[in-house]
Amino acid sequence: MRALIFLDIDGTLLPFGGEDPYPVHQGPNGPPPAGHPLLDRVDPALGPRLLALGCVPVWATTWLDDANTLLAPWLGLPPLPVVDVASGTEDPPPGGRHWKTGPIVAWAAGRPFVWLDDEITGADRAWVAAHHPGPALLHRVDHRHGLREADFAVVRAWLRDAGCAPAPPRPA
Repeated sequence: MRALIFLDIDGTLLPFGGEDPYPVHQGPNGPPPAGHPLLDRVDPALGPRLLALGCVPVWATTWLDDANTLLAPWLGLPPLPVVDVASGTEDPPPGGRHWKTGPIVAWAAGRPFVWLDDEITGADRAWVAAHHPGPALLHRVDHRHGLREADFAVVRAWLRDAGCAPAPPRPA
């Protein structure tokens, strides 16, 4: 079964709070379209790298559908499903877990998943372990740098160990 991969944007794909100035990226067609002043901080090569993991990508961000309008084209991604994480923001959840945790687990509905975010804590990991019957990797990304090769290596290793790695390509 293909694992889901829940993607946060701010601090995960879009680094902030670290080195300034940040690298400015060019896409295959030049700079990003107008719409978000920091979009050029997002490396467009992340899109193909995320797809190569063999997971089903899902937005888990307060950007909601703006992620498909603004960021997906820049990353070369098709429109992705969006978890309504805003539904968990009215009252802070008990136990210090993130307000996205419940909506993500509900959306996963028992399927294996990876969640990439810069705000994951031990409280989220404990809650998911107690409330999600399938395998799950909650991986905290350093918000100062965003998603890097070391993060991809952790995800690839987890997918392999959880039996969710993509099938090797078939010979032509």
